Amino acid sequence: MRSRSRSDLVCRSTRPSRCSMLRVKRRHWWSRLRLILRMMKMTEVADTSTDESKAPDDPNTWVTDGPPCERRDPGPGRRASNDVALGGLLKVRPEDFLVDELPSYDPVGEGEHLYLGVQKRDMPHGEMIAVIARLFNIDESAIGFAGMKDRVAITRQAVSVHLPGFKGDPPPLDHARMQVLWAKRHVNKLRRGHLKGNRFSIRVRDVDPLSVRHVYKRMQAMEKTGVPAYFGDQRFGYRRNNQVCGLAILASQPQVLLDEMLGSRGAPFPARQLPFRRLYEEGKFAESLVGWGRNDRAEKIALQALSKGRDAHRAVRALPEYIKSFWISALQSAIFNANLDARVADGSYAQMIDGDIMFKHDSGACFRASDASADEIAARLISAEISPTGPLHGIGMLQPTGRALDIETLALTTVGTTHEAFLAKCPIEFSGARRPLRVFFANWEVEGGVDEHGAFIRCAFDLPKGAFATVLMRELLGATVPSIDGQHADTESA
Repeated sequence: MRSRSRSDLVCRSTRPSRCSMLRVKRRHWWSRLRLILRMMKMTEVADTSTDESKAPDDPNTWVTDGPPCERRDPGPGRRASNDVALGGLLKVRPEDFLVDELPSYDPVGEGEHLYLGVQKRDMPHGEMIAVIARLFNIDESAIGFAGMKDRVAITRQAVSVHLPGFKGDPPPLDHARMQVLWAKRHVNKLRRGHLKGNRFSIRVRDVDPLSVRHVYKRMQAMEKTGVPAYFGDQRFGYRRNNQVCGLAILASQPQVLLDEMLGSRGAPFPARQLPFRRLYEEGKFAESLVGWGRNDRAEKIALQALSKGRDAHRAVRALPEYIKSFWISALQSAIFNANLDARVADGSYAQMIDGDIMFKHDSGACFRASDASADEIAARLISAEISPTGPLHGIGMLQPTGRALDIETLALTTVGTTHEAFLAKCPIEFSGARRPLRVFFANWEVEGGVDEHGAFIRCAFDLPKGAFATVLMRELLGATVPSIDGQHADTESA
């Protein structure tokens, strides 16, 4: 440690006069006001290029300084159903989208981990984690969860907090959009996948409630055939570029990642963001930071690091690990969706093809289709015992052969990587897996009605872990059903 001279101590302990403090405050607020006025003026200029008749965050009005984006849409591909779209709106308000986590086990009542039953409303996953970390004054890495839930929704789930030596009740939480419903101790941290699934209750708006009979018949049919198990739009972020960030991480390109997140040349973004994205490109990181909002957590953390003089590598290291892991997971998901879209296109998502690896829905185990007879496979596919699988790339993933491998290789190329490149820099926790190409739901209900907000059709059902309710609703009601999920629809009901 550097020894401090007497002058050091005197300077550190000397307090400025009240007048000098007021002058400093005036200069600070005047500088801040000038910056805000400058950004407002820049925003007005930027907004003149958009259609003023559309909402500010309508994706059709978004902009980019980069060349036309030719990236493949990473979200759900073709519908398996040819039924006429019924339309409707999802997530008009949080109360229209209810999610209850179905746990794999109950806490035993003792141990170093405090399990909390958390209800949140209209809150992104990252904000929930940050609130809990502040409540207990702990690092976010001490918090565990089984799955990330939708933002524009009312969700209930368990969260674990590692509190060795802590006794008594948790501190009270006073938050307008989040409540702790119960608390109980357990011996281990809650980890991703420690759940059976989720129970959903969804009210669809802007739809004729009399069409409920058509919805009921479609649910009956889908119960038997299953639904293509696409990863939902939530997985890819509001700009649909989480997989691009994942590619940059695996390629060890921190500057590429920061430019995609914060610059003006990546995926399109709302025009109002253009001023502070250009400030980032000018190296004015502190000024750019002013423009980002409450939900722009990753952007703000990176800019805070850059404004302190850290280089691109250290700025990316400052990002929470769960965010970086989520981006890599989004890359896995984009590859899977591209593969599934090809299988839906040729009608093989519910059929065996040469080289397939099959999934047992009762146990989650996989086996090579070549290990059983074609007749046996066909019968078990019809009875919904098994399904073909797609790739979640990782070190331990079982590789298919033949035609199935050819389709998966093409999906990798479409997304911009190879199996070998993915494995070269993939974190060890991404061990890889096979995911069924279709998913089945249970305990479903359908009803039509009217409340104080107008007519609706309510659909309720249970889904296994990793499945997306928005994907099921899209298959049920048609591709015209938008998910009104705000800008940061970066979480999933898994």
